[in-house]
Amino acid sequence: MMSIEEKSVMQLEQVKIREQDPKERNRNFNEVCLGYIEEEAIKEALRCIECGQCMKGCPVQINIPGFIHLIKEKKHEEAYKMIKETNSLPGVCGRVCPQETQCEILCPLGKKGQPVAIGKLERFVADHAIKTKVKENIKIKSNHIKIAVVGSGPAGLTCAGELAKKGYEVTIFESFHLSGGVLRYGIPEFRLPRKILDNEIDHIKHLGVKIINNVLIGKSLTLDDLKKDEFKAVFIAVGAGLPTFMNIPGENLNGVVSANEFLTRNNLMLAFSEESHTPIRAVSPVIVVGGGNVAMDSARSAKRLGAKEVIVVYRRTEKEMPARVEEVHHAMEEGIEFHFLTNPVEILGDDKGWIKEVKCIKMELGEPDESGRRRPVPIKDSEFTIKTNTLIMSIGQKPNPLISQSLPELETTKWGTIVANDDMMTSIEGVFAGGDIVTGAATVIAAMEMGRKAADGIEKWISKK
Repeated sequence: MMSIEEKSVMQLEQVKIREQDPKERNRNFNEVCLGYIEEEAIKEALRCIECGQCMKGCPVQINIPGFIHLIKEKKHEEAYKMIKETNSLPGVCGRVCPQETQCEILCPLGKKGQPVAIGKLERFVADHAIKTKVKENIKIKSNHIKIAVVGSGPAGLTCAGELAKKGYEVTIFESFHLSGGVLRYGIPEFRLPRKILDNEIDHIKHLGVKIINNVLIGKSLTLDDLKKDEFKAVFIAVGAGLPTFMNIPGENLNGVVSANEFLTRNNLMLAFSEESHTPIRAVSPVIVVGGGNVAMDSARSAKRLGAKEVIVVYRRTEKEMPARVEEVHHAMEEGIEFHFLTNPVEILGDDKGWIKEVKCIKMELGEPDESGRRRPVPIKDSEFTIKTNTLIMSIGQKPNPLISQSLPELETTKWGTIVANDDMMTSIEGVFAGGDIVTGAATVIAAMEMGRKAADGIEKWISKK
């Protein structure tokens, strides 16, 4: 029997994943990554030594060595069902979950080469299940207890699915006309195809979950209305969709938009289509301010909307960027320019109120701040300007205060996030919360983890009543 070291030497590199050519994909919204075919998936799965170290980094505790072992044996349907035991959205997670900083970073093979491509294998299994029309035969006996979930993003969908499996009658209330939350309005088609998202939402519905769209809790309905309708508990999972700006001169000029608006209109309202009634402006040159995944999505979308020149302006270096390495790499391949150690200080416009250029200042890195990253410090007398016709602000999101304002007894932090305990219970008995509304903008998988914890917390609370 070979040792870990011997196996690692044999297969240091991952099986290369097929992708669209950068010169082609930066002109369309089709998915960039084409995924593994069966032969490639099995070859990659065979690299796994099934040590289980990776599971320590998985927020939803997928049996990673278990499902990879089943891929090796060509038992793809069984692998899918194993993943679904703890993960309601494998097709989504296989595409957008930051495996490189969670499960894959713990893979021993990564010490001498590349870790097992866990995310790509999860995606293969989920896509294979769609292709072969795998049906989940889950027998559920209703306990006739009604639970309301506010928001159909990753936390809401996960919580609803887990509660449905436990026998609860769950209704999701979604403010948009389509379900999926940030998975639909925040992530472009080229990273997460809508057919994948729709399929996973259909699976949640198949468990008996009802989704009611175009309902804004706090306006259309209040939490009191839900209680009157005999919902025994409420889970708030409305995310953090309110844009943040820099509060610099010129932010009110025409041509300056938030990444939230830019992506929502493009992803949810199909602004990229020539037949769209809500087109979005992306007149070149386009500047995107920020260094996270949302900034990468905005820049890459602008390129696909026809902008010949797209520049990402970020106040730290590439090393400190919070965006996934894969997303930054793809952006660079697609012709996106990066101006690092650069920060806007003023937006300048013409006499008609349209943006014409951005005044920036050069930065240098000082001591680490509370995030652990070195703090960017302005360099005196280093100002310069960049010409632009469109500026997209992507420096973070914060919670919409609508729900908290309608519930003065709901405890919140100074950032506007909802305070919740280990069971995800808020300061109001029977009202739970999770996802970005609790943590601030975070990852999809972190929101899903809280959705699962909330489902357990709700059951625990109800069982004591």
